[in-house]
Amino acid sequence: MKLLLDGQLMDSREAVISVYDHGFLYGMGLFETFRTYGGRPWLLRRHAERLADACGALGISYRPDPDAMAAGAARLLEANGLADAYIRWSVSAGSGEVGLPAGEYAAPREIVYAKPLAADDPATRQGKTLRLLRLRRTRPEGGGERFKSFHYMNNIAAKRELQAGGASASTEGLFLNERDEVVEGLVSNVFWLRDGALYTPSLDSGPLAGVTRAYVLDQARRAGLACHEGRYAWDDLLRADECFVTNSIQEIVPVVAVQEPDGRFASGSGRLASNSAGAHAAGAPGPWTRRLMADYRAAAEKGDEA
Repeated sequence: MKLLLDGQLMDSREAVISVYDHGFLYGMGLFETFRTYGGRPWLLRRHAERLADACGALGISYRPDPDAMAAGAARLLEANGLADAYIRWSVSAGSGEVGLPAGEYAAPREIVYAKPLAADDPATRQGKTLRLLRLRRTRPEGGGERFKSFHYMNNIAAKRELQAGGASASTEGLFLNERDEVVEGLVSNVFWLRDGALYTPSLDSGPLAGVTRAYVLDQARRAGLACHEGRYAWDDLLRADECFVTNSIQEIVPVVAVQEPDGRFASGSGRLASNSAGAHAAGAPGPWTRRLMADYRAAAEKGDEA
């Protein structure tokens, strides 16, 4: 595959960065993932704004330009013979001495990857099982909002927990924090519906401020849903009628079953939990989830980012 390294198109086998790069040495790097529809990046300005804010907070002298990012994505699509793709836009801090610096990183490296997208239609999208993880979500390293950073040990350890527990490939792990509050999925933000209202963990619980998360909240409000962000327990989710997870590549994915860490289907008073071991686990998302999935895809294909 072809990628972009500091704006230069090259084969991925030829791209190198220094062993003294602080993204490699200390995990000082950030990235955004987004996808294209009809060759156009979706929600790109929101991704660029989040990347700019995070770079500023970490002292990385990098200011993303949405127009340049769109042009770079187009170059990668053409070079790799792709109509559409998953794009990962990474910024590593750049080279420095071995040791912890006090100043800013003045020469960051920009690495942009493209990956083919699997065929997907919201109308036939298969649901996921959501399994509660034993491993807790670490607190954001900077003490404030979570960055989409190169620090992924917590996520990888959680993925291994699922694998060791015999979880299927369609299972998403769900993190709680040290206060036993629902935080987020392994690679997603989590939402649920109860009595006609939408709920999702607030950012002070520790989830990533997902670009798709923010868009879906706006979308749900426009559709007439009351939306609540707060601190919630696992039992709150088990009272849900519907549940779904979001990320920028998979869009909105229905949750059709919920499990305890040992793989047993969870019990609860909500329709989601009570149906987990039965027909609901076999298939269909709830009505609000179906509507939001369809509306999201329609807006993305039109490029309507309102």
